[in-house]
Amino acid sequence: MRIRSIAPSFGLIALAATTLTAPALAADYPVLRGSQIEDAPPAPTFSGGSYNWSGFYLGGFGGLSQTRFRTDKGVLDIARGAYNGTTVLNELDPGQLVLTSPRSDRGTSFGVFAGYNMAFGDAVIGFEAEYSRIDQSTSASTLEARLLSSGAMAIASVQNARLNDYVNARIRLGYAYGMWMPYFTAGAAAGRFDTNVAVAAGWANANGNNYFGWPRILGGAKKDVWGYGYSVGGGLEAALTDNFVVRGEYLFSSFNDVEGVTVNVNTARVGAALKF
Repeated sequence: MRIRSIAPSFGLIALAATTLTAPALAADYPVLRGSQIEDAPPAPTFSGGSYNWSGFYLGGFGGLSQTRFRTDKGVLDIARGAYNGTTVLNELDPGQLVLTSPRSDRGTSFGVFAGYNMAFGDAVIGFEAEYSRIDQSTSASTLEARLLSSGAMAIASVQNARLNDYVNARIRLGYAYGMWMPYFTAGAAAGRFDTNVAVAAGWANANGNNYFGWPRILGGAKKDVWGYGYSVGGGLEAALTDNFVVRGEYLFSSFNDVEGVTVNVNTARVGAALKF
């Protein structure tokens, strides 16, 4: 009787031990389930601390521009040429009578740009082309008369100019600090102008008689006149994502002797670009 009662007890004890040890064995030997196995995600290329600046980019900008106009030697030469062959040139320089004070216009400007960067370690060399819409203008006029020993003379001028827009092609030199890149830029520029630069000259000899061909009017209105010069400046770019870059920039552009007027443009602006 005692042997029969002990046998079932051992059976119960063995069953309990098997139940308690089953989770431990399962933990030591996990079941592989193919539907739950996933590949590790690729490491992101943009970490916020490093950035690949190489590649093409395309963007736009907006800002404030101040355009400064001043009389150049072209107007002075027209004034002098009006008195060729006369004794006026022996007594004074007519060019000095058409000088005007520099004048300025200011306002908003905007445009688009495209370029390509090449990174050599942290050093970055790039090439960029730009179109800028400016649409700023000024006007000036003069009227002077002199009584000379050889007679009386009078000279008047108008010196009006409008800068419609311009294009430039520049090289950029930058140095990357992770996601930041300060840079310097310089290149050639070409501007499209409308001008009205003209000189009217009159002269009468000591007897009060006008010479044949006086008064003389030289110059006149012209549209879509191209002036050439250069652009130079610098800025700071920041990469916000792999494909989106923002910048702040200052640019100075100069166009020399556009129909007798020199034009300088100072621009402060912000821009954004998509990088490919």
